[in-house]
Amino acid sequence: MKSPSRSIWISLLLVVIAFTTGRWLTPSHKTEANHQEPPTTHHESATSRWTCSMHPQIQQSEPGTCPICGMDLIPVEMEVQDEPGPRDMRMSERARALAEIRTEAVRRDFPTAQINLVGKLGYDETREASLTARFPARIDELFVNYIGIRVEKGEHLAKIYSPELFSAQRELLTAYRSDPNSVMTRAAKEKLRLWDLLPDQVDTILEQGNPSDQFEMRAPITGVVVSKLVKQGDYVKTGEPLFRIVDLSELWLTLEAYESDLIWLRYGQQVTFTVEAFPGETFQGQIAFIAPEVDTQTRSVSIRVNVPNQEGRLKPGMFAKGVVEVKMGAGGVVYAPELAGKWISPMHPEVVKDGPGQCDVCGMDLVPAESLGYVELTEPMAPLIIPASAALRTGKRAVVYVEKPDMDQPTYEGREVVLGPRAGDMFIVESGLDEGERVVTKGAFKIDSALQIQAKPSMMNPEHENPKATEPVPLNESPRLMEAYLALQAALAADDLDTAKDAVTAMMDIAGHAGALPKLLHKMMAAETLDELRKPHFELLSNAMITEAKAHPESFNGPLFLMHCPMVYRDRGADWLQRNKPLQNPYFGASMLHCGEVQETIGESSSGGDGHDH
Repeated sequence: MKSPSRSIWISLLLVVIAFTTGRWLTPSHKTEANHQEPPTTHHESATSRWTCSMHPQIQQSEPGTCPICGMDLIPVEMEVQDEPGPRDMRMSERARALAEIRTEAVRRDFPTAQINLVGKLGYDETREASLTARFPARIDELFVNYIGIRVEKGEHLAKIYSPELFSAQRELLTAYRSDPNSVMTRAAKEKLRLWDLLPDQVDTILEQGNPSDQFEMRAPITGVVVSKLVKQGDYVKTGEPLFRIVDLSELWLTLEAYESDLIWLRYGQQVTFTVEAFPGETFQGQIAFIAPEVDTQTRSVSIRVNVPNQEGRLKPGMFAKGVVEVKMGAGGVVYAPELAGKWISPMHPEVVKDGPGQCDVCGMDLVPAESLGYVELTEPMAPLIIPASAALRTGKRAVVYVEKPDMDQPTYEGREVVLGPRAGDMFIVESGLDEGERVVTKGAFKIDSALQIQAKPSMMNPEHENPKATEPVPLNESPRLMEAYLALQAALAADDLDTAKDAVTAMMDIAGHAGALPKLLHKMMAAETLDELRKPHFELLSNAMITEAKAHPESFNGPLFLMHCPMVYRDRGADWLQRNKPLQNPYFGASMLHCGEVQETIGESSSGGDGHDH
């Protein structure tokens, strides 16, 4: 028989176990609350996603700024419903307003390009006169005894003594007394003329009737004495140079133009330029010569401009900044209605006439303006143009986004186009667009990024690469990357390909092999020449490093100088970073080492010399 106390204990134990088991198996009120499904009225819609147009891998549930570049995030509510094409993007009116999409109609017009050139003023070589000794002589007296004296035509320069000249005068007088019109007389006069005697000097000899043992050397033209190679008392031999005189009433301005600018430049075009001596004042001249060859070192072509200088304010040797404004027609023809039907002198383009004839300066036959590359009278119409901001360019490709008409919601179609030359803020369109179509001029990159986010074919990324596969380099690696980048910049400026490749390899070791930056570095490592490293790879790398430096200036040791060279690409130039001054251009190296200027100091303030602006 069991003990009653033992049965009681067993019963109590069973009750405790049952109670404990029930507590574990029965969910509490709090647990139930945590497992309740949220009301269907609070589910997230597609409009609650926000992304960065520059870094579409960034996805957030609320508005803000991109943690990589600091740009404002844009809403991802560009849902595609019943899309008519694989590269079409439809969005709501609210999304378009938030993305700040702007469009402009494709139109026909003659766009104006502004070509900026630099150069230097010099002598007009057709207005120089060099005096040399035509016979042995002694300089008895110098009236022009220093350089820079202005002389008028016929004014005396020096008094000389020459036995040969004395004998030549006697020959003339003897022949003249015998017969003033004889062959001997004419031959004696011609001999003195060839010895640089002026007609009035010959007449004086005949009037006096006696030869003179001293003779005055006179200026053959009006101008400034720029060279004096004799001193008083010198004996000179036949052929020795004595003086050089230059007429400065007209100068030559020699400008340097890049190959890409030649499509805009023509004989006879007007050039407006400035010099530092007269700030705020402009001067003008006309293009009179375009060199037939490209300089193999600078890749530029010399342009000569005839510049009037009647007042003598401009001085040879002055540096000048010139501007040529050009209206461009279809097919790369310069549109100049003021020259339609005109005739121009190819040697002196300032001579323009209404019909055929001869140049008033040199006597050459005039040529039609059309033969010098200006628009013909039969030009049918102006070319199609779009704003430069509408074109997204990737190497040889150019794409635009076109607003589709008669749609319920704003819809944009990606389209590849063929662009002609750029004229100022406009591009000439060769094919791909029609007059009146509206192209996106602001926000096109945001539309393209949205296509990538939705895994649709992107016009800028036709290979359909996954943008989420590219991750930014960790911030703690930025200082090391910057030092390797600065070494690369210095190597490119020094034209040192091997050292530049070593710097790229160092960056690859730091960045790894996965992501956007390593992909770019892989391309740079495959480059075989400095040009392949510089354009466009170094520009893309520089832009990334500049963004990082501006976002986290405190991460780098000391200040960084943001440099800019406007000559790298004519439409935008290019930037880079340096640790120290002076400016060292990595895009051109030794050929134009100091071309550019300091744009900004990032980080701590620093003193130093300014960059150069070429």
